[in-house]
Amino acid sequence: MTHSDILTYQPTPDCLKDKIILVTGAGDGIGKVAALTYAKCGATVLLLGKTQAKLEAVYDEIEELGLPEPAILPMDLEKASFAQMNELAGLIEKEFGHLDGVLHNAAILGALTPLEMYDPITFEQVMRVNTTAVFMLTQSLMPLLRASVSGSVIFTSSGVATPRAFWGAYALSKQAVEGMATIFTQETQTLTTLRFNCINPGATRTNMRAHAFPGEDPNTLKTPADIMSAYVYLMTDEASGVKGQVIACQPK
Repeated sequence: MTHSDILTYQPTPDCLKDKIILVTGAGDGIGKVAALTYAKCGATVLLLGKTQAKLEAVYDEIEELGLPEPAILPMDLEKASFAQMNELAGLIEKEFGHLDGVLHNAAILGALTPLEMYDPITFEQVMRVNTTAVFMLTQSLMPLLRASVSGSVIFTSSGVATPRAFWGAYALSKQAVEGMATIFTQETQTLTTLRFNCINPGATRTNMRAHAFPGEDPNTLKTPADIMSAYVYLMTDEASGVKGQVIACQPK
């Protein structure tokens, strides 16, 4: 399937039936919409995020729609240790036995400023949430993903993954995430059914976008719901042959 076909994929209500999918940053924006969309396609969604109240609101919405019961996994990715992530993996294994998919959606923007003036503490926070925690969580969940018939990991990239002036740590973190997906692909593609891909959502109506472009009219942007085709397709068994790709939801 070509990238353009992926962007026009029409999900069916049962295309993710019986799948267990973990979504980070599930309380807001793209993560929230992806979690709801996965649930509507039949998946049991594990909602990971740092704000309990937001996760509970998404949980309630899924429950009210009569969809598969989700689970709430509170975790602050900036502060969580590798031991805590391994503990989380143990809980998932005990409850579900395997994991079919992970959407690494959680990220922070940091500062939009020249690297020469970039605050090192902020730099470290951005790299921790957007890259280091993504690596650690993926490593913790690998045994569960290997236990799936068709495990899929989606990393979230950005248009600034080709580094852009003034985007600092955010651009570098997204460049690193694309590299991580490539290395994981190279190391697993001949030995497992696992697949690792990136999605670049493009300019989307989210809080992060509003912080980055405060003068922009949000009504000119696509909503998270408008770009869900790729997010769903990459989690389906139909995408079993798609590995090491970067899918741009709004190609220029």
